[in-house]
Amino acid sequence: MFTGIIQAIGEISAIERKAGDFRLTIATGKLPLADVQLGDSIAVNGVCLTAVALGPRYFCADASNETWSRTTLSQAVAGTQVNLELALTPTTRLGGHIVSGHVDGVGKIIAIQPDARSKRFTVQVPEYLARYVAEKGSICINGISLTVNEVDGVNFGVNIVPHTLQETTLGNTMVGTAVNLEVDILARYLERLMQYGAVANTSGVTEELLKNSGFWR
Repeated sequence: MFTGIIQAIGEISAIERKAGDFRLTIATGKLPLADVQLGDSIAVNGVCLTAVALGPRYFCADASNETWSRTTLSQAVAGTQVNLELALTPTTRLGGHIVSGHVDGVGKIIAIQPDARSKRFTVQVPEYLARYVAEKGSICINGISLTVNEVDGVNFGVNIVPHTLQETTLGNTMVGTAVNLEVDILARYLERLMQYGAVANTSGVTEELLKNSGFWR
């Protein structure tokens, strides 16, 4: 699990085809690797990857064909900058929101406008994800925890403050750029709960349904 608070900007230094899928070598910049061990999870542009090799300022990770087809990693080349975040520890401050590193789909930046010292980004989401995006709800863009300003159909807006522009790849992002999206995990589970309620012939989310599903005691 992650928080969506980016710790470093890294760079993909190599992409290797390996027995039908891919291995990435990622230069980690200022990401602290002292406590990282083989098998640990690291979010790369919002994609949870497992460290399979470690160096002083890099790590290697394998990417399955599923990951390749569902994320922007398939568009990456050597030299592509990426947002990096280490997995949560018991003492980590939850400064963003709960992020799993499981990308739901790929969106596109369709507008960037100045807003005082910040920038307002408009993002287009795949139609099947639009129902999970809510005004003032949370969303993860390329691993960054952000608050949704407004929603208009399949488009939503976010405000990017100067610190985030400086400390993440959004500072160099252009209109037309594809981005990894992860919707709020609560929205996904609530939808599943509603589906269960429909199958069980209940009238929406009820106290009885929540208790039977283990959400309420």
